[in-house]
Amino acid sequence: MKRIGVVDTTFARVDMAEAAVKSLKGQGTGFRVVRRTVPGIKDLPVACTQLFRDERVDLCLALGMPGKAEYDKTCAHEASLGLLYAGVLEGKPVVECFVFEGEADGPRELASLARRRAEEHAVNAYSLLFRPRDLARRAGTGLRQGFPDAGPARPVR
Repeated sequence: MKRIGVVDTTFARVDMAEAAVKSLKGQGTGFRVVRRTVPGIKDLPVACTQLFRDERVDLCLALGMPGKAEYDKTCAHEASLGLLYAGVLEGKPVVECFVFEGEADGPRELASLARRRAEEHAVNAYSLLFRPRDLARRAGTGLRQGFPDAGPARPVR
Protein backbone atom coordinates (compact mmCIF):
# COMPACT_ATOMS: atom_id res chain seq x y z
CA MET A 1 0.00 0.00 0.00
CA LYS A 2 1.48 3.33 -1.11
CA ARG A 3 1.16 6.47 1.00
CA ILE A 4 0.61 9.89 -0.54
CA GLY A 5 1.20 12.99 1.54
CA VAL A 6 -0.99 16.00 0.79
CA VAL A 7 0.11 19.25 2.42
CA ASP A 8 -1.82 22.51 2.13
CA THR A 9 -1.97 25.88 3.88
CA THR A 10 -4.46 27.98 5.78
CA PHE A 11 -3.22 31.01 3.79
CA ALA A 12 -4.79 29.64 0.59
CA ARG A 13 -8.21 31.02 -0.28
CA VAL A 14 -9.41 27.65 -1.63
CA ASP A 15 -9.30 24.19 -0.04
CA MET A 16 -7.01 22.78 -2.70
CA ALA A 17 -6.34 19.62 -0.67
CA GLU A 18 -9.99 18.64 -0.77
CA ALA A 19 -9.99 18.84 -4.57
CA ALA A 20 -6.67 16.96 -4.80
CA VAL A 21 -7.76 14.13 -2.50
CA LYS A 22 -11.03 13.70 -4.37
CA SER A 23 -9.12 13.55 -7.65
CA LEU A 24 -6.64 11.03 -6.23
CA LYS A 25 -9.45 8.77 -5.06
CA GLY A 26 -10.97 8.91 -8.53
CA GLN A 27 -7.76 7.53 -10.07
CA GLY A 28 -7.75 4.16 -8.39
CA THR A 29 -6.80 2.34 -5.21
CA GLY A 30 -3.69 0.99 -3.57
CA PHE A 31 -2.82 4.08 -1.56
CA ARG A 32 -3.63 5.95 1.62
CA VAL A 33 -3.67 9.75 1.86
CA VAL A 34 -1.93 11.43 4.79
CA ARG A 35 -2.97 15.09 4.96
CA ARG A 36 -1.30 17.92 6.84
CA THR A 37 -2.22 21.59 6.90
CA VAL A 38 0.30 24.29 7.78
CA PRO A 39 -0.10 28.06 8.18
CA GLY A 40 1.82 29.34 5.17
CA ILE A 41 3.66 28.41 2.02
CA LYS A 42 7.13 28.51 3.60
CA ASP A 43 5.99 25.80 6.04
CA LEU A 44 5.36 23.28 3.24
CA PRO A 45 8.95 21.92 2.95
CA VAL A 46 9.21 20.95 6.61
CA ALA A 47 5.75 19.37 6.58
CA CYS A 48 6.67 17.29 3.52
CA THR A 49 9.94 16.22 5.13
CA GLN A 50 8.08 15.20 8.29
CA LEU A 51 5.62 13.14 6.24
CA PHE A 52 8.49 11.42 4.44
CA ARG A 53 10.26 10.59 7.68
CA ASP A 54 7.47 10.08 10.23
CA GLU A 55 4.65 8.76 8.05
CA ARG A 56 6.83 7.08 5.41
CA VAL A 57 4.89 8.57 2.51
CA ASP A 58 6.08 7.68 -0.98
CA LEU A 59 5.29 11.09 -2.53
CA CYS A 60 4.15 14.50 -1.33
CA LEU A 61 1.75 16.83 -3.09
CA ALA A 62 2.45 20.37 -1.83
CA LEU A 63 -0.39 22.85 -2.40
CA GLY A 64 -0.09 26.59 -1.91
CA MET A 65 -1.58 29.91 -2.94
CA PRO A 66 0.83 32.84 -2.76
CA GLY A 67 -0.68 36.31 -2.74
CA LYS A 68 -0.22 39.06 -5.32
CA ALA A 69 2.50 41.07 -3.57
CA GLU A 70 6.14 40.82 -4.60
CA TYR A 71 6.93 39.57 -1.10
CA ASP A 72 4.51 36.65 -1.65
CA LYS A 73 6.27 35.72 -4.88
CA THR A 74 9.60 35.74 -3.04
CA CYS A 75 8.14 33.49 -0.33
CA ALA A 76 6.82 31.12 -3.00
CA HIS A 77 10.25 30.93 -4.60
CA GLU A 78 11.87 30.16 -1.25
CA ALA A 79 9.23 27.51 -0.51
CA SER A 80 9.78 25.98 -3.94
CA LEU A 81 13.52 25.70 -3.30
CA GLY A 82 12.76 24.07 0.05
CA LEU A 83 10.41 21.56 -1.59
CA LEU A 84 13.08 20.69 -4.16
CA TYR A 85 15.58 20.19 -1.37
CA ALA A 86 13.16 17.99 0.62
CA GLY A 87 12.58 15.76 -2.39
CA VAL A 88 16.28 15.43 -3.13
CA LEU A 89 17.15 14.67 0.50
CA GLU A 90 14.51 11.96 0.71
CA GLY A 91 14.93 10.68 -2.84
CA LYS A 92 11.18 10.89 -3.31
CA PRO A 93 8.98 13.09 -5.49
CA VAL A 94 7.43 16.32 -4.29
CA VAL A 95 4.76 17.51 -6.69
CA GLU A 96 4.49 21.27 -6.22
CA CYS A 97 1.16 22.88 -7.02
CA PHE A 98 1.06 26.64 -6.52
CA VAL A 99 -1.67 28.98 -7.70
CA PHE A 100 -0.78 32.67 -7.63
CA GLU A 101 -3.66 35.01 -6.86
CA GLY A 102 -2.76 37.18 -9.84
CA GLU A 103 -3.33 34.30 -12.29
CA ALA A 104 -7.10 34.76 -12.31
CA ASP A 105 -9.55 37.61 -12.59
CA GLY A 106 -11.73 37.55 -9.51
CA PRO A 107 -12.54 35.08 -6.75
CA ARG A 108 -14.67 32.69 -8.83
CA GLU A 109 -12.01 32.28 -11.49
CA LEU A 110 -9.35 31.89 -8.81
CA ALA A 111 -11.34 29.16 -7.05
CA SER A 112 -11.94 27.34 -10.31
CA LEU A 113 -8.28 27.55 -11.33
CA ALA A 114 -7.10 26.36 -7.91
CA ARG A 115 -9.41 23.35 -7.91
CA ARG A 116 -8.54 22.37 -11.50
CA ARG A 117 -4.82 22.72 -10.94
CA ALA A 118 -4.96 20.72 -7.68
CA GLU A 119 -6.97 17.98 -9.41
CA GLU A 120 -4.61 17.80 -12.38
CA HIS A 121 -1.49 17.76 -10.19
CA ALA A 122 -3.09 14.97 -8.15
CA VAL A 123 -3.46 12.94 -11.37
CA ASN A 124 0.23 13.57 -12.09
CA ALA A 125 1.14 12.47 -8.56
CA TYR A 126 -0.86 9.27 -8.95
CA SER A 127 0.75 8.63 -12.33
CA LEU A 128 4.24 9.07 -10.87
CA LEU A 129 3.54 6.27 -8.40
CA PHE A 130 1.28 3.93 -10.34
CA ARG A 131 1.38 4.75 -14.06
CA PRO A 132 4.78 6.20 -15.01
CA ARG A 133 4.35 5.01 -18.60
CA ASP A 134 1.33 7.30 -18.94
CA LEU A 135 3.60 10.25 -18.21
CA ALA A 136 6.11 9.06 -20.80
CA ARG A 137 3.33 8.85 -23.41
CA ARG A 138 2.34 12.44 -22.64
CA ALA A 139 5.89 13.82 -22.94
CA GLY A 140 6.12 16.77 -25.30
CA THR A 141 2.35 17.27 -25.56
CA GLY A 142 2.26 20.73 -23.96
CA LEU A 143 -0.06 19.84 -21.07
CA ARG A 144 -0.91 22.67 -18.68
CA GLN A 145 -2.42 22.26 -15.23
CA GLY A 146 -5.39 24.51 -14.62
CA PHE A 147 -5.33 26.14 -18.06
CA PRO A 148 -6.01 24.83 -21.57
CA ASP A 149 -3.18 22.68 -22.88
CA ALA A 150 -0.68 24.44 -25.16
CA GLY A 151 -0.19 21.43 -27.42
CA PRO A 152 3.08 20.31 -28.95
CA ALA A 153 5.30 22.74 -30.82
CA ARG A 154 5.40 22.11 -34.55
CA PRO A 155 8.72 22.19 -36.39
CA VAL A 156 9.26 25.13 -38.71
CA ARG A 157 9.46 24.09 -42.36
